[in-house]
Formats: sequence, structure tokens, C-alpha cells
Amino acid sequence: MMTAGEQNGGARRVQFGVFEVDRSTGELRRSGVKVRLQGQPFKLLTALLDQPGEVVSREELQQQLWGGATTVDFDHSLGIAVNKLREALGDSAENPRFVETLARRGYRFIAPVKIPDAVTDSNGASVGMLVSEPHSAIPADGIAGWWRFSRWWLIGLVAVCAIVGIVLLVQPANRKPYQISQITYSGGVFSNEPDVEGFSSSAGDGTRLYFSHIENGNAVLAVALVANGEIGHFQLPPEIGAPLIGSLSPDGSKLVVHGHLQALPEQPLWIVPTLGGNTHRVPKVQAHDATWMPDGNRLLIANGSDLIVVGEDGSDPHKLLTVPGLAFWLRWSPDGKRLRFTLQDAKRQTTELWEVAADGSNLHPLLPGWNQAAAVCCGNWTADGEEFVFQATRAGHSEIWAQREGPWYALNRRPRQITNGPLDFEAPITVPGTAAGRHRIYFIGVNSQIELLQALPHSATFNALDQNLNLASLAEYSPDGRWVAWLNSADGYLWRSRVDGSERIQLTAPPLRIFSMKWSPDNNHLALMAEEPGKPWKLYLVDSDGGKLTPLVPQDRDENDRNEADPNWSADGKTLVFGRLPDRMDSESQPKAIYLLDIASRKVTEVPGSVGLFSPRLSPDGRYIVAIRLDQRALLLFDRTTQQWTTISSHGAGDPLWSHDGRSVYFQDFLEAGKPIYRIAIPDGRSEQIATINNLRPILASDFRLLSLAPGDLPVVSARTSTVNLYSVDLDER
Repeated sequence: MMTAGEQNGGARRVQFGVFEVDRSTGELRRSGVKVRLQGQPFKLLTALLDQPGEVVSREELQQQLWGGATTVDFDHSLGIAVNKLREALGDSAENPRFVETLARRGYRFIAPVKIPDAVTDSNGASVGMLVSEPHSAIPADGIAGWWRFSRWWLIGLVAVCAIVGIVLLVQPANRKPYQISQITYSGGVFSNEPDVEGFSSSAGDGTRLYFSHIENGNAVLAVALVANGEIGHFQLPPEIGAPLIGSLSPDGSKLVVHGHLQALPEQPLWIVPTLGGNTHRVPKVQAHDATWMPDGNRLLIANGSDLIVVGEDGSDPHKLLTVPGLAFWLRWSPDGKRLRFTLQDAKRQTTELWEVAADGSNLHPLLPGWNQAAAVCCGNWTADGEEFVFQATRAGHSEIWAQREGPWYALNRRPRQITNGPLDFEAPITVPGTAAGRHRIYFIGVNSQIELLQALPHSATFNALDQNLNLASLAEYSPDGRWVAWLNSADGYLWRSRVDGSERIQLTAPPLRIFSMKWSPDNNHLALMAEEPGKPWKLYLVDSDGGKLTPLVPQDRDENDRNEADPNWSADGKTLVFGRLPDRMDSESQPKAIYLLDIASRKVTEVPGSVGLFSPRLSPDGRYIVAIRLDQRALLLFDRTTQQWTTISSHGAGDPLWSHDGRSVYFQDFLEAGKPIYRIAIPDGRSEQIATINNLRPILASDFRLLSLAPGDLPVVSARTSTVNLYSVDLDER
């Protein structure tokens, strides 16, 4: 009989999770989509797959990857191969799901492995797929310890268990994984964007699922049949930009939705009939989320920090309570006695689950002290109230969890994990169900990759950046064009190197999270917009040769919890301009404006007339500041010589960038179909379209963002290739 390793070594294709390795073509695929993986990391993967569950020594890997060739720095080369493999798999050394490191020994592949090609035993009988799974063992002394109990203790224990076991709710001993089923296959389901308060809820009645779907880079309202995943679209008024679902009415006849494109936090609410009829707006109501009341005739809306009950026609508003943050994903218990919701603290950049009684009393966190996840959100009760399911994110990876909602004597109420990658699973919902399917839940599965692309000279075509940057999520070139700083999308580390990849050094590491960075004019420093867990976004300075991070803005007592954003340098390197976050990413009540920071003295001064503006950029000669209105519907120019602001574009605007000669500004219109990039001449305001999402083909990007300008004013964009679908699982089946 062959060992698992011998059989794996002879197999052309090997599968694990949603990944498949094809040795004949040298390809790794994730959910059918090819994953870029270089030669040495691919050889490393196949070497580990040949011996699943076994330790493969460093010496053995050296022989298999490099043969008899001498390597100058084998440990460094192997480390790079392991890191690139983990990046391709979305794995991590701290919490491995696939490749485990054993210090000073080697590496081990720890996930179950399947061979889809049929094999036969020595008698010629087909044995189908080979599965390698982790082993477990019970220590012998543990079994013997039971027999040391006295006879009377055992009798007492059995008696207690016999009595309590009648009513005690316990976790089943069967630890098999839950069986996940895929419903849709379009790959275009809209996923969560909590950083900009985009909680993508779906809703369903057991037969149909309603959700937001991406078409040509923009979101539309869609419906899918649970039976076969067939998708149809709703025709909505054009005023509803990027619709997000609040909830489905108890009778399943209508949805409450709101738009998401504009930067303003509170949006009009709309009622959408599910089986035909006219969509109509809820009069006199603005909110960032809403749900139906249990009676199905009124709405509970979230506006600012208030939860308000209103009629479907906007009548008779009255406040239920005020919460300490922004409330999203409002869900009533099946008996209508409790409300649970996601509370977002935009200052601390956290999301938590909270609960309150139906009369607004007893407001409290749902899972105090539960530290399994950095962010928890999006909870729903099953129809019978026995289970509560939610999303929890840990180390940048999200999974679905469930908590049993039994009676007071139920001991097993600790959350249990339902999914375990390798996709990111988000936004669980429940639907009214029969007795057989009362614990079936539905959720989003996200397979997302980010690739940096650069426009070609004198062309609207984009090509992938060189190999050194192919796994970056953010890149910024130095003013002299010789250096580049980039953020690794797999682990969040910030690096700096020459443009050819040489002289590479690490500048920062998680848990610091970086949103943007800008080189100083002398190429010696980087200004960062970054945040530590549970703290506001702040500006930092770091040397381009490495060193300690230095906070840039002095913190007055009243300013400690204010977010800072978008640092940009003056031409002489003596001044930084910065702003605040737009309302959709923030909950500050203070006015938002643009400020100048003197690097030497750390003195901060407000730019005249800048209240209500954000995302400032100083021109290369220092004369102008370009900025965006908070609703992202205008681009404005400030002339520092005249101290006057002028509107130069009424396009939707985001991420403005000055050309290297200061004669034009590039920006992206997130409100227009295809999210085009424009170039506008300064100061006369003549604009021309440079590219849309269609120019990224043959890459089928689901979204993209303008990041920076490479030498020659070539736009660099971050293209997100996402396969996002709806899945389901029955909590009663394993």
C-alpha cells in the first residue's frame, strides 16, 4: 500500500480547500481563478504536498528546490519562497491554515489534501479521492486518570449527569466541519466595506435572496433563486446610488434600501416592492441604516447616534434611544423583545455587537471580554431564536460564528466558529424556515486579490507592475523616481526599495495599519496616515532608511481623539498640508477643515475658507492647494497668493494627484459608471477622461482606485479582482 505522500507525488492534480495545484501546467488556482506563483514557491508547495501532515526538513527542501546548486544565502532564499507561498494562499505564520513553521526543523502542510484523480488499490478496485487529515491523540495518562476517581465520585457524577442531561444543552461531540453550499456563481456580489460604513446586507424569504450586485464597477439591487442561483436585477430610480439593503419586511413584500455612493453619512430611504410595483422614497427621512419594526408597518432608522421609530410614510417620528457610536445592521429578536445591532466607533476604528430592550432600556455590549476577534458585526437570530450568528474578523480574516441562545440553564453559550476559510466569509443572514431548515443561514464568501497596474506611455492600456510590486496594495514613488515604498497586501508590512527591487528594507509592521503615504521632496522621509488598533487615524513621520515612527501633529487635550488624514508635502519639505476624514468614515461633531503643519515648530494653522473640505494636495511649486468637498461632488482650488477658493470641477471627485510639473491634477470620479480617471488643467479647469475600469482588461477587475503617478505622470491603480458569491450552511448538519 502506498503512503499518502507517494500517492500525492504521483498525482497530476492535488486539491486543498478552494485551491488546486496542477503539476503538469505548473499552475495554482483558487476557486478556478489562476493565482500568480513563481517557480521556487511553486516547487516548495509541491514538495510540501508530497508529504502532507509530515515535517519536511530545511535540508530536504534545499535539495528539492535548488538541487546540488550552491546558494549564497539559503535561509534567506527559502524564507522568501515561504513568504511568497503564504501570500498566494492568504496564509500567515502566526495563525497558519496551510503551511506551518517548525523552528530549526522545517515546514509542514497542515490542511486536508485531496487527489481528484481516481486511483486503484492492488486488487484494481477504485478508491477515489485520497484525503489527508490532521491526527489527534489522547494521552495514555489522561485515560488512566479517570480510573483513579473513587467509586463514589463516579456514581455521583453519573447521577448528576443523568438529571441535568435531560435539560442541558451541550455542544455535539461530532467535530466534523459544517457542509457549506454555494448558491450564486456570478462572482459579483457586493461585499462589506466597514471602513466607509458599507455594510452589505442581504435578505431572503427561503426561496429568494436579495442583495447588492456589482455591474461594470457599480452596485445594483439583485435577486437570486436559492434553488439554482439564477440572478435578476431590479430597476431602481437613478437617485439611488449603489443600493444597500436595510432589511426585508416580515411578510417578505418589501425591502428598505438606501444609497451608498455619496460621502454624506445620512441618505434618503427607499421602499422597494419585491414582487412588482413602484419604488418610492420615505418622505422627510434621512438615515445611514434602517430595519422594519416587528409589526411590519413602521421603520426603525439610524440617524447619527440616534435610533428613531417612524412610520413607513415618515410620520410620527419618536426617538427610541441614543447609542455611543453609529448603529448598523439593526435586527429584532423573533419575539420582538430585544434589538441587536453593530456599533461602529469611527474614532477607535472598531465594530462591536450591542443589545437593547425593545423599550430602549438595558443597553449593553453583547460579548464583553470576548477577545477572539478584533472586529465583530452583522448578527442575526435564526427564526426560532435558538441561534445567533455573526461575523468576526481576526488578523484581517473574517469568519462566521454562532452563539446558542438557550434558556438560563444552558451552559454552552460560548461562540463557536462555523466557517474556517480559506475565503473570507461575511454578512450572515437568516430567513423564515420550516422545522427542517430552521437553522439554515446564508452569507457572503469573498475571494479577493489586489494587483497594482500602471498605464503605458501615450496609451490607455494598463500593465501589471514588475514582480517586486505584484503583491502590493499601495505604492508610492519618490520624487526623483529612484525609490518606491509599498504596502504588502498579504501581511500589511510597509517596505522601501529601489524601483528595481534592490536595497529593500522594512519600515513598519502590523498592527499599525496604513492608509496612505507620501515621500518628502528630498526622498529622505515618508509621511504616513496610519492607525493603531482602537485609536484614531494619525499622521506619522518615518525615515526612508528605517527608524522609529514619530507622531507629527501635537496633541492638545481636546484634539486627542480627532482623526488626521491625507498628509502632503510642500516643495521645500518644511510644511505638510493635511485634513480630516469625510463624514462617512467619521463620527466627529467638530467642523472639518484643512490645515498646514510647520514641520520644525509643529505649529498648526487652518487654511482660510477650508471648512467643509477634505483630501488636500499641495502643488509642486506650493502655490495651490486642491481639495474635495465633503459630499465628493466638487473639486476646488485654493490660490495661496490670493487666498481664494475656486470650484474647478463638478464631477464626483476622489484621490486627487498633482502632475509632476504642477500643470494638471488627476482625480477619480467614484460616482460615475466605470469610475473614470480624469485629468484637469490648472488653473483653467479643462478636463479630459484618461481611463475607466474597462481599460484594465484583460484583467476583469471588480473595482479599482487611483493610487499614485509613476515617473512620466503614468497613473498607478490598485485593481481588485474579486470573486464574491452567496453561500449557505445548515447549523444542524455536519
